[in-house]
Amino acid sequence: MASILCLAALFAGSLRPQQPETRLNPAVKQIVDAISEERIAATLKKLEGFGTRYILSAQDDPAHGIGAAKRWIHDELASYSPRLQVSYQDFSIKKGGRQGQVIRDVELANIIAVLPGTTEKDHYVLVTGHYDSVALERKPYTGEEQIVAEGVRRGVNESEERRYLKILPLERERGPLDFEATAAQTVAPGVTDDGSGTAAVMELARVMSAYQFDKTIVFVAFAAEEVGLSGSQVYAAQAKKDGMQIEAVLNNDIIGSDVSGNGRSATNVLRVFSASPDDSAARELARYTKLMAERYVPSMQVQMVFRGDRFLRGGDHRPFVEAGFAAVRLTSASENYDNQHTITDTFANTSVPYATRAIRMNAAVLASLALAPAPPVLNWTWSSGPNKGGHEPLLTRGKSGYDAVLHWQANTEPDLAGYAVLVRSTTSPVWEREIWVGNVTSYTMPDVSIDDVVIGVKAVDRDGNQSVVSCYTEPVLPGSLTPAEKK
Repeated sequence: MASILCLAALFAGSLRPQQPETRLNPAVKQIVDAISEERIAATLKKLEGFGTRYILSAQDDPAHGIGAAKRWIHDELASYSPRLQVSYQDFSIKKGGRQGQVIRDVELANIIAVLPGTTEKDHYVLVTGHYDSVALERKPYTGEEQIVAEGVRRGVNESEERRYLKILPLERERGPLDFEATAAQTVAPGVTDDGSGTAAVMELARVMSAYQFDKTIVFVAFAAEEVGLSGSQVYAAQAKKDGMQIEAVLNNDIIGSDVSGNGRSATNVLRVFSASPDDSAARELARYTKLMAERYVPSMQVQMVFRGDRFLRGGDHRPFVEAGFAAVRLTSASENYDNQHTITDTFANTSVPYATRAIRMNAAVLASLALAPAPPVLNWTWSSGPNKGGHEPLLTRGKSGYDAVLHWQANTEPDLAGYAVLVRSTTSPVWEREIWVGNVTSYTMPDVSIDDVVIGVKAVDRDGNQSVVSCYTEPVLPGSLTPAEKK
């Protein structure tokens, strides 16, 4: 009973004067307002005009196929601003890859545009989409086991409607001998999946390259998402190897559909998928996305979905999550499975107004992240003693044994205003209480049980830009590591 009363008091009373930051940053608002529906429409039409962007389509045709699309995206990005550093990240997929789905060796490339930061240029925020497309021959659904088996075997996304046992690219159905003659004529427009995500990357690069940000922003159009997330796997692996400090990845995949195949429509909702556990960096990025997107685009709502992706499906954010980075997927709330991976994924079946609103939401989150302080560090690494290399918990019960005593490392930004402590119940999807504590590195909440609530800290600068919340989680003690984890 005592702990329940203490928890009630925490949410009902005022522990300290509060300054929750709710005002709009004028620069962020300008960026959101500058997103052009007309430019997005033109980009989607151009992408449709390449006919197909399947990975085995033409590389040297000047107007059709993945090669023409790659060069056009690269040149468009380079034309936006001399501040953008545009390049290809080349990689290859060998014949027989993806369990035989790739019928010959193929050279591909991610397209990367870097907008260098000013004061925190070694901190990165990414916005991504994939520019490859695919058309699939759909066959009658014959059982859940076959869907799962084929999905695992071929590594191709499955429809959660379970209405089809899809399977092969149309080119593949004709057989290897006919492929070269038919690939250029095969239609795989991929306007919503994922021309809409590519349009997001390009429009955000166009608008945001006119501004300067504290952190470095990276705009990425991945290749080969439809073949095992290959392009994003290459990028995430290299980023981990290079020790990149990636604070956030916003992956946009299918943000141009506002009417589902059964007629359901949610034109003011954008879903954000984030991987477990509850207090993971991905979940905190999802909460931040909801906060900032709804603040600057109040006509829209973010529906947080607490799972890594749609059921039995995957996207380009997944390799980043697996590499230890905070990454989420932004996706329409009204997917039309009948159009995905087919010749009917066209401009006519894409909602440009919806895609524009989704891209404005991205702009609000991306700009806010790039201007904000780094998330506070909530653990210390022991440098000596028997537990050298372990992590000392900075959330304790204090000397009394019944308080919540918080410590964190000081941020290094010169314009830091201070910190806010956030609290929510363990079952709440969003933060429920915010306590402004000033420019300090410790805070005590008397008579608050650290067992009953989740506690986090965020940094705020003098312009009101706020970081993603860092969450207190239980440390992994050196002696509790499994042999696999120790490796």
